[in-house]
Amino acid sequence: MLNLPVTVDGYGAIRAHVPSRATESASRKKAARASKVLPDLDAAISACELTDGATVSFHHHLRNGDGVLNRVMDALARRGLKNLHVAATSIFPVHAPLIDHIRSGTVGRISASFISGPVGEAVSRGLVPEVVVLRTHGGRARALDTGELVVDAAFVAAPAADDLGNVSGRAGKTACGTLGYPMTDVEVARRVVAVTDSLMPYPAHPIDIPQGKVDHVVVVDRIGDPNGIASGTTKPAEDGPSLAIGAQAASVIAASGLLTEGFSFQTGAGGISLATAGAVGREMARRQITGSFCSGGITGFHVGMLNEGLFRTLMDVQCFDLDAVRSYQRDPRHLSMSAATYAAPHLGGAVVDRVDAVVLGATEIDLGFNVNVTTKAGGIVIGGSGGHADTAAGSRLAIITTRLTAGGYAKIVPEVGTLTTPGATVDVVVTDAGIAVNPGRADLQDRLKSAGLPVRRIEELLAEAAAAATRPTPPRATDRVVAVSEYRDGTVTDVVRQVEEAAP
Repeated sequence: MLNLPVTVDGYGAIRAHVPSRATESASRKKAARASKVLPDLDAAISACELTDGATVSFHHHLRNGDGVLNRVMDALARRGLKNLHVAATSIFPVHAPLIDHIRSGTVGRISASFISGPVGEAVSRGLVPEVVVLRTHGGRARALDTGELVVDAAFVAAPAADDLGNVSGRAGKTACGTLGYPMTDVEVARRVVAVTDSLMPYPAHPIDIPQGKVDHVVVVDRIGDPNGIASGTTKPAEDGPSLAIGAQAASVIAASGLLTEGFSFQTGAGGISLATAGAVGREMARRQITGSFCSGGITGFHVGMLNEGLFRTLMDVQCFDLDAVRSYQRDPRHLSMSAATYAAPHLGGAVVDRVDAVVLGATEIDLGFNVNVTTKAGGIVIGGSGGHADTAAGSRLAIITTRLTAGGYAKIVPEVGTLTTPGATVDVVVTDAGIAVNPGRADLQDRLKSAGLPVRRIEELLAEAAAAATRPTPPRATDRVVAVSEYRDGTVTDVVRQVEEAAP
């Protein structure tokens, strides 16, 4: 053995290496090769040492086709665990079985960035014992990074994985594309379980989450239905009023002075947003300019803009349809990003801070330009910020598109039912009756008027919406607080109160 010193100046104490026994054979080394695969979810729950009150996280890249959250919660319920905290990125109608776990006491807390369907109604009716926390996508990433949200076990729906935990969203029979939301969870969770229906030979590729971030792998028959990814509207609107709103929003962008070489853009997946994108794309082609990137959740429509040469890249936190999945599988210009990279406010710069213009929707907008995308008329939870508040805050131009009424209710109201996105971050509201500009953007108002656009006062749009509405806006509920709407920095913008009856 080498004669090593006890200590070395500038290094410290020496811990000498002791070689393995010479009799150890190559076959024994091979037999000892590690694998993280466990026989089932029950074994994974045991390995994670989960107890009552633990926090378990899930992501929503399969959207309304997700099968992992329900499967894992059933396994946790069979173990008799109680008062669990479900920290999901988003909850969809497919997750309705969660209600039974709330009633049984398996689930005591919920936090998410978006809740729709039966679980949203259950939250509104006060079924969840503790107050539900609704965070923005960036706010959730911040809470994870700062330790405000501590995850005991992150269950990652893995379209493909190998036995050491390399995960790919681009391979396997349930490919969903980018994995931007679990990328954030796996960095900080105490344990990470990859749940896959496609166990691949090592190494699984292309890798989206590396093996060093994954503790256990469980193989199941199916993690979900990729056809459920395209839930909601992911095609441009074709009706006259929506096309007119989209054209006006595109004209606002053109008149703003931002539509120049290197323009960056984000839209939602709604019909009016995509109609706006189409009109913007035509204007970019006319001006012969190429944008730098489209960001956010990406659809096949955005892929088409990339392939037409209108943008150099796509920065994708979540694929919204299978066309986007296929693009991410084959096109190196289609880039993945984590939720933190996308929208976190604490990193000294996020992708949302480089977006020139964003087009967003609304359930309601009020006289202060505050936006509600959390509750419908009557107070039932139907969504949440997601990236809405993050992009409004970060972008240079935040445009809200909406009709004056929907379902008989006015959408321009004196005060929103739930304040999701503060009006100070909203620049323009585009409706089927004209355009309102935030008074804090006098420079923009002058540009739009000079371009001949129909700029009106928000009070005028409020009066027209009230006159066109056939149903009165129900008063805000006054019962106990069932949820809080957090801004991206962790402050609270509003609370949601328990309702007794659903809005008609």
